[in-house]
Amino acid sequence: MSRDTLTRILDLARWAPSGDNTQPWRFEVVDDQHIRVHGFDTRDHVLYDYDGHPSHIAHGALLETIRVAASGFGLRATWTATSQGEHRNPVYDVILASDPALTRDPLYDCIETRTVQRRPMRTTALTDAQRQALRQAAGDGFSVQLFESSRERRQVAGLLWDSARIRLTCPEAYPVHREVIEWNARFSKDRIPEQAVGVDPATARLMQWVMQSWARVQFFNRFLLGTVAPRIQLDLMPGLRCAAHLLVCPRHAPLKLEDWIDLGMAVQRIWLTATHQGLHLQPQMTPVIFRWYARAGRRFSAAPQLSEQALEVSADFERMVKATPNDNFGFFARVGVSTPPQSRSIRRDLSELIKA
Repeated sequence: MSRDTLTRILDLARWAPSGDNTQPWRFEVVDDQHIRVHGFDTRDHVLYDYDGHPSHIAHGALLETIRVAASGFGLRATWTATSQGEHRNPVYDVILASDPALTRDPLYDCIETRTVQRRPMRTTALTDAQRQALRQAAGDGFSVQLFESSRERRQVAGLLWDSARIRLTCPEAYPVHREVIEWNARFSKDRIPEQAVGVDPATARLMQWVMQSWARVQFFNRFLLGTVAPRIQLDLMPGLRCAAHLLVCPRHAPLKLEDWIDLGMAVQRIWLTATHQGLHLQPQMTPVIFRWYARAGRRFSAAPQLSEQALEVSADFERMVKATPNDNFGFFARVGVSTPPQSRSIRRDLSELIKA
C-alpha cells in the first residue's frame, strides 16, 4: 500500500462527526499500514462531555469512518485501544491489510456528504426500507426506537423545549456556547458556523451581542424572555418538523471504553445510512446527557434547581419512550428529508491533524 493511499484514507476519516466539531483526535503515521490515533476528550471545559464519553463516541465514529474509507481501497481496517484510568487520552492502533475479497462499503460515498441539518425538515414519513436500514445499521448490540407520529413528535418537541431551558440558563454551559459558534461564517474548520446554527439572522445578531457576557445572558433570560427565540428556532420547530426522532439504546450498559467506541461506530453507521437513504440527521443529545448526570446522582451546576429540572426532564423522557431509570440511552437524533444545508462545519486540514 502506498503512502498516498493512506493519506487519502485519513483525508476521508477526518470527516467523522464530533461534538461541536471539536475533532478530538490527532493522527500519527507509523508506517504505510499502521495509523496511530491519539484521542483526547474535553470534559474539563465542556459540560456536555460527560466523563469524556461523548468524545469516546466520536472516537468510535472516527474508527468506523476509517473502516469504511479503507474498504474503498480494498483494505481491511482493524484496531486495538490502549488506555488508562479515566480514558482521557486513549490511543488507537489501526492496522490496514489488503483483502482481495473485500468489496467497497456502500456507505463510502456518504463520508463527505454526511452533514448536520439543524433547521426544520419536511414531515414526509419514512419508508419501510428507510426504517429497516436505520435499524439494521445499528447492529446487534443496540436497539433503535423511532418516534414518527404527530403526537410523538409533539412529545419530543416538548422534551427538547424543556431540556433547552436547562441548557440556556446553565452558567457552566455558557462558556461552551460562547466559544462554539464562528460568527458571520458559512463554513468553519473547528467550530459551528453561524449560518449552520439554525436561527434567523436577526436572532443570530442578538445572540452574538448577548453572549459577550454572562451578565447579559442572565438579564435577557430573566427580563426579556431571552431563551424563547432560540428554543423555538433550535428545538421546538425542528422537533415538530421532521420525519422521525431516533433513539439508540445499548442492550448492555456501557462500562468499558470499548463499549463507548462500539456505540460511536453504530452512530456513524446509522448516520451514514441515513445519508445513503436520502435523509438528513441532527443529533439532539442534551436530554440524553442531562439524563446521564441525573441518573448518576451528579450535580452539573452550581444552580441546584437545574439538577432538579434535569431529573424532571429525565422522567418525562423515560415515560415518553416507555423506559425505566435503569435503561441505557446512547444517542438521540431527528431525521427527515430536506434540501442540503448551504452552510456546514468543515474540518481542520489534514496537515493540522497529523502529529509531527
